[in-house]
Amino acid sequence: MTDLPIDDNYTLPAACLSWTAERATGPGGQHVNPTSSAGELRFDLFGPHGLDADSVARLRSLAGRRVGQDGVLTLVSLSSRSQLRNLETARERLAELVRQARVPPSERLATKVPRRQKVARLSDKRLHAEKKRGRSGPRGEDH
Repeated sequence: MTDLPIDDNYTLPAACLSWTAERATGPGGQHVNPTSSAGELRFDLFGPHGLDADSVARLRSLAGRRVGQDGVLTLVSLSSRSQLRNLETARERLAELVRQARVPPSERLATKVPRRQKVARLSDKRLHAEKKRGRSGPRGEDH
């Protein structure tokens, strides 16, 4: 297997990737039974891939259940009848996941609530409280 280019600055080394072909599931008649056209691409998150720890953590959360207990991300592709096309599909999906994981999240800018909005909220609360107070019975008297 060859290295997987992610963008202009980064390429996943082939040493972290492994590929196996297996039989596809579902309908397909005579073709699907004897051929191993489905593929499973595995990427070792703990291997020598050159991703920083933050990117690996983001990749792990993006991948979700596709990451096993052993830290291996598994992508299964069975969309095509061609084993080679399934491999390319899985490689494209992995590249897209890694691209997303390499982008750090933007920092949140703290903003203040405008004074006019605070005043409006407090006046609405006051009106609501008065409305509720008006619904209760007279105070201090036993009924």
